[in-house]
Amino acid sequence: MHTAVSAPPANPLEDRSRSFGILSTFPPTSCGIATFSAALAAGLIETGASVNVVRCGEPPEAEDVLVVAALHDPELDESARGAAALAALNANDVVIVQHEYGLYDGVDGDSVVALLAEIVVPIIVVAHTVLSRPIPNQRTVLEAVCDRADAIVVMTETARSRLVDGYDVDRSKVSVIPHGAATPSAGSGARRRSDDAPPRLLTWGLLGPGKGIEWAIDALDELDDVRPMPEYVVAGATHPKVRERQGEAYRSMLVDRVAASTSPIDVTFDDTYRDLASLNELIESADLVVLPYDSRDQVTSGVLVDAVAAGRPVVSTAFPHAVELLASGAGIVVPQRDPVALGQAIRSVLTQPGLAASMAAEARRLAPGLSWSAVARRYAALGDRVVTAEHSVAS
Repeated sequence: MHTAVSAPPANPLEDRSRSFGILSTFPPTSCGIATFSAALAAGLIETGASVNVVRCGEPPEAEDVLVVAALHDPELDESARGAAALAALNANDVVIVQHEYGLYDGVDGDSVVALLAEIVVPIIVVAHTVLSRPIPNQRTVLEAVCDRADAIVVMTETARSRLVDGYDVDRSKVSVIPHGAATPSAGSGARRRSDDAPPRLLTWGLLGPGKGIEWAIDALDELDDVRPMPEYVVAGATHPKVRERQGEAYRSMLVDRVAASTSPIDVTFDDTYRDLASLNELIESADLVVLPYDSRDQVTSGVLVDAVAAGRPVVSTAFPHAVELLASGAGIVVPQRDPVALGQAIRSVLTQPGLAASMAAEARRLAPGLSWSAVARRYAALGDRVVTAEHSVAS
């Protein structure tokens, strides 16, 4: 005689696809966090999850289908906007909050703290900026945001160390998940330039003070004996916020700097809008990606990740993300605001036999772990963990 054994009760948390709310800027807004959120949303959807976005910032004329509410909906008054945004977020299993000081209203974006207090489902905060020397209110805001979170994601070990050592944050909440790459993994596309073309150096992204393009232009003067002389392509429009405050002053300064050079340098400024396919084609055409950024504080760079994922050698200034990601040999790191050091590094890549190839090989080794599909799976797994943890506490 066999004793009947009843099956364990089904866990409702495992019987359906997870739903994620994302609080962020979102395309067509031109900013790195909007691009990040769109790529993460697409990756989560590939895992079988559903995604609902609540937009920060001014809504565009044509809204993306994933956006279900906006913090600045002009058709609603302030209280109704807040209620709609909260309802849209709380309808999900998990909410992913992109945190950057400039995304939200208030001093240092402190309005987000009150919003997070009203979210009743588990929260994953993605900390895009972790300052090494924050002003007191910046520290207070980030600590309050992290306190409300069930999990905190940073994208580098440097950011993790800064956060857990320099802020009052529960270190057990903090995970490192790398920035995903918008470009295909290295080797997925074909180079499109002829073998006898001059070496192409490339910098891309929204332009503005702090990008350090001027130092790269000056570095070209250090290469006037290299044959063939490289061409330098600077691709990207001026950042909308920079254009609003300063017009095209930074771009004009760069153009004047090229004209004033004592060497016959070849610099092209290309502000053409590029979709992902055309951007990928441009990156694949580069022999070397140059990231001459002024910042010594930048713990995350999507451009850097895209360059490595595409298998391009990189010469970069020593901002934290570059120091960390390029340490194994995919690039060379030099001091900020030092055109001589920048020029010497570029010269090495262009003239030293085998160096560019070994850097590209290391970039290709790193590429698979940087794909958005891999990154999104890690966010999905983290979402499962925070929901399961909440369910366990509630039980």
